[in-house]
Amino acid sequence: MTTLTVNIDNKKSEKAVKAVLEALGLDYSVASNSEKVLRPLNKTEQNIYNNLARSFEQIKLHQEGKIKLQDAKAAILEIEAELDQ
Repeated sequence: MTTLTVNIDNKKSEKAVKAVLEALGLDYSVASNSEKVLRPLNKTEQNIYNNLARSFEQIKLHQEGKIKLQDAKAAILEIEAELDQ
């Protein structure tokens, strides 16, 4: 079975697509804008998500006084040093 997601902004087009699907005897479901269809994250998206989650956790720990974060200047110098390699 294959799932096809189609985003339609125009009601007239939506009716036409539904008519074609019905004419072909295919099952379909309609999700409104308020019902987001979720898909799995690809590798790049998952890496970004993981990095952000770690960053937010570090910020939380810093705010709680459990860890000390380096200042922005030190972070920039560290990044520049890595780029120079």
